[in-house]
Amino acid sequence: MNTVKSSNLGYPRIGEKREWKQALEQFWAGKLEKEEFLKQIEEIRLQHLQKQHEQGIDLIPVGDFSLYDHVLDTAVMFGLVPKRFEYSGGKVSLETYFNIARGTTGAVASEMTKWFNTNYHYIVPELGEAVPALVENRPLQFYKEAKQKLNIAGKPVILGPVTFVKLSKGYQKSEFKTVVNQFVPLYADILRELQQEGVEWVQIDEPILATTISKEEIALFNEVYQALHEAAPNIKVILQTYFESIEHYEEVISLPVQGIGLDFVHDAGQNLAALKQYGFPQDKVLAVGVIDGRNIWRANLDDKFSVLAEITEIVSKDRLIVQPSSSLLHVPVTVKNEEALDEILTGALAFADEKLHEIVVLTKGLQEGKETIQTEITASVEAIKALNQSSVRNNTEVQKAIRSLHTYKADRQAPFSVRQGLQEEAFELPLLPTTTIGSFPQTQEVRKQRLKWRKGELTNAEYKTYIKAEIKKWIDIQEELGLDVFVHGEFERTDMVEYFGEKLAGFQFTKFAWVQSYGSRCVKPPLIYGDVSYQEPMTVAETVYAQSLTDKPVKGMLTGPITILNWSFVRDDIPRYDVANQIALALRKEVESLEENGIRMIQVDEPAIREGLPLKQEKKQSYLGAAVYAFKLATASVQNDTQIHTHMCYSDFKNIIDAIKALDADVISIETSKSHGELIHAFEENTYDKGIGLGVYDIHSPRVPKLEELTRNIDRALQVLDPKLFWINPDCGLKTRGIDETVAALKVMVEAAEQTREKLLVKKG
Repeated sequence: MNTVKSSNLGYPRIGEKREWKQALEQFWAGKLEKEEFLKQIEEIRLQHLQKQHEQGIDLIPVGDFSLYDHVLDTAVMFGLVPKRFEYSGGKVSLETYFNIARGTTGAVASEMTKWFNTNYHYIVPELGEAVPALVENRPLQFYKEAKQKLNIAGKPVILGPVTFVKLSKGYQKSEFKTVVNQFVPLYADILRELQQEGVEWVQIDEPILATTISKEEIALFNEVYQALHEAAPNIKVILQTYFESIEHYEEVISLPVQGIGLDFVHDAGQNLAALKQYGFPQDKVLAVGVIDGRNIWRANLDDKFSVLAEITEIVSKDRLIVQPSSSLLHVPVTVKNEEALDEILTGALAFADEKLHEIVVLTKGLQEGKETIQTEITASVEAIKALNQSSVRNNTEVQKAIRSLHTYKADRQAPFSVRQGLQEEAFELPLLPTTTIGSFPQTQEVRKQRLKWRKGELTNAEYKTYIKAEIKKWIDIQEELGLDVFVHGEFERTDMVEYFGEKLAGFQFTKFAWVQSYGSRCVKPPLIYGDVSYQEPMTVAETVYAQSLTDKPVKGMLTGPITILNWSFVRDDIPRYDVANQIALALRKEVESLEENGIRMIQVDEPAIREGLPLKQEKKQSYLGAAVYAFKLATASVQNDTQIHTHMCYSDFKNIIDAIKALDADVISIETSKSHGELIHAFEENTYDKGIGLGVYDIHSPRVPKLEELTRNIDRALQVLDPKLFWINPDCGLKTRGIDETVAALKVMVEAAEQTREKLLVKKG
């Protein structure tokens, strides 16, 4: 009998009710002893494995679980600890592991950036002069744990050497091959030890293959995997790719591995086309990523089965593995707890557990015949049809507006050179104006009051009174600190996307659909399931109230259309850019409402603009053009003396600087402290002629920065930026920080700004 296998690439770490997050934060807060913490974490990890086993998954991933981040796990497995953390060799301690990610009072955390084009963040490994060594075989440990405690012969998951080095920093591009070759013997040791343990399948993730790579890099892949095969010839390696179609298909399928994993969801049909054109080796297994690992919509099983049927004409069933397109890390755990959602919407959803069921169903259909799963197929088709025919997806006014986009002005009235003078006259700000990004600490008390309000224990009036008190408190703090441009603090907001989604039509919210963003930070992305439209003012009351308390300008704070898009689970029945423009038109009305109510600085944040970049070089310009258009559609209708700000996080600025310029924002703030000033290099090669604030300190670390650190960051930036256009601010919002550390850090920031102003005045005089 031709046996088709089912597989998973990775499972959400956080637990159905975020048990993982709770254990981590209790441990960090000193409320959980190390032994008890590790015990709780082990229980969570084993529960996840048991659940996949009970679903009927054949190849269950082990080693995909992490206490913070799988890239950081790989780095510490090789003893790669930055010198500032005083590591002396051997297995990296739990304390050092967390210090690398979170920083200490004396050492800044390692850089954090986006995992390809997702909203997951990884800790960037720092190679530098470190000599890697295998100090702990994590895949082997997790394999043994699953085997001994659950009798599950799992599939160890390892981040591949080429992708790992690509994602790392601290070496020259010319050294890339040499650095990769440093790791090959270590990976060989891992595989040899797994082979000795009797492991059959190993998943080695090389998502870099889905990006634009060179022929030389493909040749390097061949050398690396030949060496690994020779080291452990009895191990069956699945070379796993995801997020896009692979480059150099013919060369990749010829690599010396036993299986190739391809994404047949986000490949725009290119992997399937290549498979049909070039075929597939008879001596390899094809792992077919046919269920969407990144979105939450139920699969049309009829369509998916048709894709699999096409593939079986090329690859025999006994050489097929059915799996998700990527790790399920990027989706929530289960739909079963979402009891409050509309039945039509719930019927069209599939989170991690439901996706595993879809995989098992499709595997059964391939194995036993389509007729054996016809009931499941029909149910999926009918559920999707019901949502598509619902009124929420058929708003004629919104659809008419999208067809008439050409009637909306998407350019400011005057160029920046004209607007700049008008804004200087209107605001009369000092040189190097200081501000913050938007949010202030969301204390336990703030969250408590919001929860009481949501439960009906506080009336609307009582809650508004509380929010006003918080706004006033922080306006007073900003006055005392001596900041130049204020914010209201965003105390009424849970999340920068969720808040707006709750007030716009076309969005739905869940109770437990959390996903990991970075570390223990979990977010609950909105579901954009219908046509998006504006209903009523969303931010005007709080911003106008804050402005009434001070003579300093207060920024209106909005989240931009591309960030709302990229940080939501987006309907998949219409083009994504249509959804982005629906959001932009709704935000445009809010921008105009703020301006009409006297708010003349409006910040429309786009921290997620870069993470939506396609992995293929040839697709990036189209995306950036659409992103710029949506931003301008939302912001271009204001008067010349209204100042539009935006903010971006973790952006590789030099690669998108033309698009950033095209946004035509009057001021942009951008993270730079966590990357230790590396973004400044972009301005040595490119001219940026609008206002800019390079975040001068890292808000993701609890440490209060030292004055000399901030002045050094400012001085470095002013070597390439015009002081007249330079703003001073933290690198991100302060929502997650404590009150005392926030005030202390901002005090240092203001002092650094004042010192720099004095130096500039002395130099000018």
